[in-house]
Amino acid sequence: MAALTASGLGSGLDVSSIISQLMTIERQPLKTLQTEETSINAKISSFGKIQSGLSTLRDKAAAFNSTTLWGQTSTVVSDASVATVTPISGKNGAAGSHSLQVNALATTQTLSSAIFAGSASTLSEGRLTIELGSWTGGASPTGFSAKAGATAIDIDIGAGETSLSAIRDKINKAGAGVTAGIVTDASGARLTLRSSATGEENAFRITVTESADDGDAATGLSALAYDARSSSPMIRNQTAGNASVMINGLPISSASNTIDSAIEGLSIKISKTTASAVDMTVSADHSGVKTALNEFISAFNGLNDTIKAETKYDAATKTAGKLQSDRTAIGIQGKMRQMIFESFDGAGSGSLKRLSDIGVSLNASGKLELTASKLDSALLNPEQAKSLFNGGDGSTTALTGIMTRFRKYADEMQGSQGAVTSRTDGLRSQLKRNTDRQSALETRLVGVEERLNKQYQSLDKQMTKINSLSSAVSGLSSLYYYY
Repeated sequence: MAALTASGLGSGLDVSSIISQLMTIERQPLKTLQTEETSINAKISSFGKIQSGLSTLRDKAAAFNSTTLWGQTSTVVSDASVATVTPISGKNGAAGSHSLQVNALATTQTLSSAIFAGSASTLSEGRLTIELGSWTGGASPTGFSAKAGATAIDIDIGAGETSLSAIRDKINKAGAGVTAGIVTDASGARLTLRSSATGEENAFRITVTESADDGDAATGLSALAYDARSSSPMIRNQTAGNASVMINGLPISSASNTIDSAIEGLSIKISKTTASAVDMTVSADHSGVKTALNEFISAFNGLNDTIKAETKYDAATKTAGKLQSDRTAIGIQGKMRQMIFESFDGAGSGSLKRLSDIGVSLNASGKLELTASKLDSALLNPEQAKSLFNGGDGSTTALTGIMTRFRKYADEMQGSQGAVTSRTDGLRSQLKRNTDRQSALETRLVGVEERLNKQYQSLDKQMTKINSLSSAVSGLSSLYYYY
């Protein structure tokens, strides 16, 4: 009689391998959801790129509405070493030609003391009083007129503060409108004093009161006194003076070497005197408009490239973009191109009706390009170009400036009800549903695995018993034949 067997069953059952293979099958729906999750995240990321591109395009279009962009001018001085001319913030000089002659630069009053052995040399205790103002009476002053709004400053020199360097430091900390320094050479050290600002009204006088007067004006703290009306221990090395210039033949006096608004909208910083007049030519400067337009073109092309990359199909690799056939993405690209060709019919643009009229055109690859010479010609009429970009009352598309259209369109697409926002919100909702389904499926799979483990463990035990019984029967059969 043949032996009874249960081949491959019983204690030899590979429960782990069987369950693993069964769970692989059970997990197929989960893998499908995970693949779908990756795809949804990729689409959200793609729309994030498009949204970023729209924001950039919107900002570059809005730049054309800046009040400082239009009407800018630049000034060329025939001798650049004489003066530097810049626009005053928020203003622009009117185009024209002017003459400038610099007869004198604005100067500060400077004084120097007698020679001392060194910066550690001591004077005496007392008080310095420094007062800003202007000397009157010509080259040999006969009077002193205090500067309007300025207050005389008292500087007390106490014990331990009488060295030349200590007095210098106290003057500099006092905020008296005067700067102190020490100049040292082979002869010794001198204390120097200089007005902090140029101009006749920033001259100064120094009155000294010694705590213990030795009766000698040339010694102790008295050595730092100065009054231009009389002999003083301090020597005046330079007088305080105003700048004197001739602009278009008219005399101009200025306390500083920067002359604002003598020519409307311009700040003139003079650097040296001239023997004769130099020319200043103020002309229109469209560099800001050109930069803004090039940045807009770059933003348009960047967004166009992004949408193209995200929606294309590569036949060579047989791979599709994350947003292939996505109507929202393709719709944005189509609308952008449409707005390039739409005309502007508002008042003020003259012959400039489309972007192509100022040299902006769409090439075969769908990108914008600029013909610089055509833009230069259009900007000979800057008000017309400005109207093309920002004009109209906005009541219709045709009566809305082209850059205003792009700005509004970008705002609309990214608004709370906009197509990009709605599409992205929809994808996020889809992603949440996917995540919830994965979570539920994971929970179910845990239960399935636990159930399979229990079932196969029970089966293994049963097979073990069957094999044991088979072995026993086989033993009895052998015994039977023996007898």
